[in-house]
Amino acid sequence: MTNFLIKTLANAAALAVATWLLGDIAVTGDDGGKKTLTLIVVALIFGVVNFVVKPVVKLFSLPLLLLTLGLFTLVINALMLMLTSWVAGKLDVGFHVDGFGTAFLGALIISVVSWALNLVLDRDRD
Repeated sequence: MTNFLIKTLANAAALAVATWLLGDIAVTGDDGGKKTLTLIVVALIFGVVNFVVKPVVKLFSLPLLLLTLGLFTLVINALMLMLTSWVAGKLDVGFHVDGFGTAFLGALIISVVSWALNLVLDRDRD
């Protein structure tokens, strides 16, 4: 349970960094508290999408992953971020990613920031 909480908070912080750096990723809310709650909900959606959908997409794109030596994973991550944006829109959560290019850069930022935060926050696990 602790690991899940750490990963969700790291993803929420990584999403916050991506929205801060990229103007075409938007989180809406009246104040900072609502935006924070929105980021946590989006991080949960993002986690579910990455847990359920991403392995299936990776399986079906295995030839492309092998051909590109794994670089196609960046495209898959961008597609997962776009899917998260779509699901958030359907659930009336104030999160939107505008376009594939933005999703690609956003996924790259989220991956790096989330990796670094998980590394720092999860120090006691050896």
